[in-house]
Amino acid sequence: MMLNSIPISGAEVLPLIEGGKGIGATNGVSSGAWAACGAVGTFSGVNAPILDEEGGIKPWTYQGHTRKERHKELIEQAILGGVQQAKIAYDLSCGKGRIHMNVLWEMGGVESVLEGILSGTKGLIHGVTCGAGMPYRLAEIAARFKVFYLPIVSSARAFRALWNRAYSKMSDWLSAVVYEDPWKAGGHNGLSNQENPLLPEDPYSRVVALRASMRDFSLDHIPIIMAGGVWHLKNLAHWINNEELGLIGFQFGTRPLLTQESPISESWKKRLLNILPGDILLNRFSPTGFYSSAFRNSFLDALIARSSRQVAYSYIQNEEFFGILELGTRGRQLFVRERDLGDIAHWKQQGFLTGMTTPSQTVIFTTPQEAASILKDQRECKGCLSSCLFSNWSQGITGSTGEKPDPRSFCIQKTLQDIILTGDVENNLMFAGHNAYKFREDPFYKDGFIPTVSELIERIKTGE
Repeated sequence: MMLNSIPISGAEVLPLIEGGKGIGATNGVSSGAWAACGAVGTFSGVNAPILDEEGGIKPWTYQGHTRKERHKELIEQAILGGVQQAKIAYDLSCGKGRIHMNVLWEMGGVESVLEGILSGTKGLIHGVTCGAGMPYRLAEIAARFKVFYLPIVSSARAFRALWNRAYSKMSDWLSAVVYEDPWKAGGHNGLSNQENPLLPEDPYSRVVALRASMRDFSLDHIPIIMAGGVWHLKNLAHWINNEELGLIGFQFGTRPLLTQESPISESWKKRLLNILPGDILLNRFSPTGFYSSAFRNSFLDALIARSSRQVAYSYIQNEEFFGILELGTRGRQLFVRERDLGDIAHWKQQGFLTGMTTPSQTVIFTTPQEAASILKDQRECKGCLSSCLFSNWSQGITGSTGEKPDPRSFCIQKTLQDIILTGDVENNLMFAGHNAYKFREDPFYKDGFIPTVSELIERIKTGE
């Protein structure tokens, strides 16, 4: 398959991009290897891990007694880790390809993290990709440090809003626009309230619409990077050298996880080789409020079960809510529908004795042990998001969203760090794209073969 180089972040490179992913799932080693092949490597700037002298990950530690104190520590550690990973990537790239950093606009202290890493890595990072929110200030920050920016969007409408409000003023540093399929991509997805999570739309027509919007702004020279669901380029051959789409590149998020240079654990890699169709769940448990796609394991099953043990309540007894529910050791009274009393009694017989209220004026029932763990995680919040449904943290003036913490969600930083540190793929959040089952079917991975990044890129270039 003939792949022509395209301009990305100031150089002509292969139109192949390593997806950034989250905490520690891409790092300086993996992104440096992609760049060394003349492609684009992307390390994660989301709480990037700090390495010790032996190359092992230093556990994240916090001494602060308040959320705001720990939030400050989180930002400081994120900057140190990001600078370290950028230097590793640049050294391994041997001056080839491009090095990008990926951040989430909804991560805690994102502007401080961006500015801190970019100020400590001048000349090492060529571009910043950013999604999970509307990163209006991304362009201004990137331009100030003279690096390119690549917004991640899931619709033409989202890009149009970004361009009209901010990007048109900083157009010289726009490198590419990443279109991420909100139904197939792994991690956090950009489904809007107008889109049905159960009815995937054709990505081709959506990318055509994005290109049409970009042409309205005279941006035909700016590439679009297709992300989410990309596996075999032979299935996307009609996208290449297509006048309707214009300049096009392809981002691979899931396939790079299974390489020799990938920083994920051996247990994680082994599990990827055995994923079946349907094992990846598009869910809305994330404390960001976004949909996300992850492997359905014991961790996700527990969240599903927790939300299934849920009833509505009222503070006032009325014709609909007249069943009495006592919560806690002090016997706090709430009122539930009489038809729900039988379910509550059944759950309590099963050991789900503790009721916890949610922001939706419902009560979930869980074990005393799980309830204690939930409360502990909420108390120990580090502010890893700009706004968190689970802990009700907000990085605003008050430090709170003003809503109740939501026990139906989870501490996302804790589980993403734990899967990197321990390799426990059953009891942690394991992000993956919906095509992850293809590892099992693709003959390239026969007998558990794990390629180097170079071998993977050569395979991708054949169309396979």
